[in-house]
Amino acid sequence: MNHVPPVSPRPVAAVSAALVREGRLLMVRRRHPPNAGYLALPGGKIEAGESLGDAAVRELLEETGLHATPHEVLTAIDVLDHDGQGRLQTHYVVVVIRMAGQWGVEAAADDASELYWMDMAALEAAGDDVCRTAAEVARRALRMEQGRNHR
Repeated sequence: MNHVPPVSPRPVAAVSAALVREGRLLMVRRRHPPNAGYLALPGGKIEAGESLGDAAVRELLEETGLHATPHEVLTAIDVLDHDGQGRLQTHYVVVVIRMAGQWGVEAAADDASELYWMDMAALEAAGDDVCRTAAEVARRALRMEQGRNHR
């Protein structure tokens, strides 16, 4: 018997952590849906009573072993997960938090199977290996960081 997850009738609040170090953005290979198998920013669902910043710190630590400080909201995006017949299974509203500083020991864990530090060239070379919404956000985060470094 196939287990079909229940369709979420409402959007689910989530965060992603955008951490750039030396011109490279931290990306993870997702282990679970949505975007299983694709490269994306570390992140996940916000827990009840948790602030956006606290959720980004927690998710970054759980998936990468790294600590960082939340600085600002970079953007918010919709991530829609459909089944094989095109039916909506889940709708995530993801708030992307720009993180700064970084300490800890890098290790893929939880929903991340691999970690990558990607500059713009590596991001473009990865092509369809990066989920579409994450690629758009990654480009934006890298361009913003380049702008900060040229001031």
